[in-house]
Amino acid sequence: MTTVRILRVYEQPEPEEFRVLVDRLWPRGITKDQVDVWMKEVAPSTQARNSFDHQAERFIAFQQEYRAELAANDAVERLRDLLEVHPKVVLLYGAKDPLMNQAAVLLEFLNASGR
Repeated sequence: MTTVRILRVYEQPEPEEFRVLVDRLWPRGITKDQVDVWMKEVAPSTQARNSFDHQAERFIAFQQEYRAELAANDAVERLRDLLEVHPKVVLLYGAKDPLMNQAAVLLEFLNASGR
């Protein structure tokens, strides 16, 4: 059984966690050795990201748009394959808000669809 959680990319994951960056843009100040896999393909589209713009009042609309994108995204299956191989996975994101970000929506989507 795989354990999956989210974490801001600037925070320190546990040593045995497999680190998956789920942002479309590479975060500033992060080196490649701090991430195991960059899955920008599962990140929200530029349009969804820009329309959200990290404004709390736009988060519900963002969630709906991003979930619809995930439902039609083949990269989600590749992410699920990674989850089957690694017992502990951390989905890394760059946003400052720990609750209103794409990794939180992605984790909720994965859990709701049975990972």
